[in-house]
Amino acid sequence: MATERKHIESFGEVSRTVGTVFRYLLLASTLIGIVSLGVLLAYVGVQAIQPFSADPAWYAFFVATLVLPTIVAGGWVWYNHQPAIQTALAATGIPFAGLFLGAAIVMLFLDVFAPTTWLGYWLAMVLAAGALVLYRRERQAGFLEEVLASLVAFAVFVAIVPRLIDAFPFYLLPWSIMWVTFTLPMAAAVTWFVGGQLEDQQTGRLAGGAAAALGLLAAFVGPYLWFFPMPSVVLATTVVIPTFAYAFVVLRDRPTQVPGLVFAGVFVLGVLGIRYLAPVLGLAGPESWVDWQFLTSSHSSNPVDAGLYPAIIGSVLLMVVVTLMSFPIGIGAAVYLEEYAPNNRMTRIIQVNISNLAGVPSVVYGLLGYGVFINAVDLPVGSVLVGGMTLSLLILPIVIISAQESIRSVSDSTRQASYGLGGTKWQTVRRVVLPQAMPGILTGTILALGRAIGETAPLIFIGYAAIAPVPGGFLSKGSAMPMQLYSWATLFASEAFYTTALAAGVVVSLVVLLTMNGIAIVLRNRYQRET
Repeated sequence: MATERKHIESFGEVSRTVGTVFRYLLLASTLIGIVSLGVLLAYVGVQAIQPFSADPAWYAFFVATLVLPTIVAGGWVWYNHQPAIQTALAATGIPFAGLFLGAAIVMLFLDVFAPTTWLGYWLAMVLAAGALVLYRRERQAGFLEEVLASLVAFAVFVAIVPRLIDAFPFYLLPWSIMWVTFTLPMAAAVTWFVGGQLEDQQTGRLAGGAAAALGLLAAFVGPYLWFFPMPSVVLATTVVIPTFAYAFVVLRDRPTQVPGLVFAGVFVLGVLGIRYLAPVLGLAGPESWVDWQFLTSSHSSNPVDAGLYPAIIGSVLLMVVVTLMSFPIGIGAAVYLEEYAPNNRMTRIIQVNISNLAGVPSVVYGLLGYGVFINAVDLPVGSVLVGGMTLSLLILPIVIISAQESIRSVSDSTRQASYGLGGTKWQTVRRVVLPQAMPGILTGTILALGRAIGETAPLIFIGYAAIAPVPGGFLSKGSAMPMQLYSWATLFASEAFYTTALAAGVVVSLVVLLTMNGIAIVLRNRYQRET
């Protein structure tokens, strides 16, 4: 067969056969990589979950309760109600994402921070926000002046409010603090969401009141459902209230998307049936290593007793520090470079350096963190704060670049329309550019956080502990999930650890990473639909 050739200017002769062969080679290499990774993950998953240890009757119950109903409901939505697919994914993902968030909050306030301390800082933030509103009413202040006034007000209230709370002659119950600081803001968010979606503020206020009442009710009903009052309030706030609010809006305002709620309900009921109904029927499921004991136990030299709990809390604290540092600094830098910085040589040099820093190996950031935060600033070696700031340096270039791309994607006509209506530069950025760019910014930030939570090399260089107890705060020594897995694979290397605790830890880490990446994908798809 003759090889067809074409002459393309500036490329010379191009062979179609060579191009086709190259394309199929790329496809084959991609498939080999995907299959190899799938086999590896399946091997690790089998070691951690132990699926072949379950009773045959449990498998029949699993298929009849979860698999078949989910397939039937999914096929019904896919073939007959295409617009409801996104609603099905959202209604399924909201409770599970809320479960992750609620579990992290519960762990932090059970073992790390006192709820009364959190209440003091929360009240300081609320009072500082109220002071800023009053300050705006008195005078037209610029952005920098508003920021300075907010910081001063927060510093003043932080110095006063926590001491007043400690001096109270009575003790506040932990669940009541969670209800005030989490449930009431969630109820306000429900009021805004429902009222805006339905364009009915009265219904929004009723929905917000119902959300506040539901959180209060959870404190008294929770103990009868295997939860203490404080975790019950938190989980009701992060799981039940957002799910019900979203379902309520769909039922009232989007009748064509109701089949998506049906799919989500079938799936969630199937999961609950496997979790709670199967043991009642005497059906023994897999003897999985990823169980409640593994998630709530500390490290042990015996793999049967080893757990990941201190490492999970350490990772949560790391992500709190990383988010608080990288998110505002990264967005601020991106806004300045895209909206305010002049197009001169200095700006171009900064942009090139940011792009280069995004590709620097993570080990270099570990050395930088040790030199700056430990040697120069004299912060405690291996503390959570040092680890979080080091990882913030690692992902900061990625956050800046992704935020720049999102800001750049906002059309200039939108900016010009804002200027035409009399908006200033900062008003245009704050009320027009950032709201439109925020989904893309969040997508890039979440993906960057997913990289940070899996890093090990920077933490090793700053003296982060491979095995540590639950940290007592941001200046305490702590561990992290990748460090714990590294110690199990090296310091405690044995066949027992490889096939039990290590495999279970890898599965937990993958679930966390896939959840974060899934949230980023949902945000990206939603942004693409809206634009």
